[in-house]
Amino acid sequence: MEDRFYATGKRKEAIAKVWIQPGTGNFTINQKDASTYFGRDSLEINVKQPLIITNTHENYDVSATVKGGGLSGQSGALRLGLAKALTQSDPNFRITLKRAGFLTRDARIVERKKYGRPGARKRFQFSKR
Repeated sequence: MEDRFYATGKRKEAIAKVWIQPGTGNFTINQKDASTYFGRDSLEINVKQPLIITNTHENYDVSATVKGGGLSGQSGALRLGLAKALTQSDPNFRITLKRAGFLTRDARIVERKKYGRPGARKRFQFSKR
């Protein structure tokens, strides 16, 4: 049996490469601790949700590299990658992670700017006269 599992996650423009292995619960992102990397508790909790829902937050060491996007997109990409890696480590986790919605990629992306307008949906001020 393999002792290290790998998965990728994507959200918006962010791409996360996630490795998990049995350990004591260390969480490193780009060679930094998760709390120092994100800075916000909400993003850190968002990333650790797959571990918490499967009761394995102290059983695995997580190391990840994240590129692109902002912090919110990176946390979403990490959450998806972590959930995928957990299903590789134990296929029984798939049911609980799927029900929680952690194995579905969030396909929402930025809408493109249209010509003749200042943005995607915004319009210039209308003048009747």
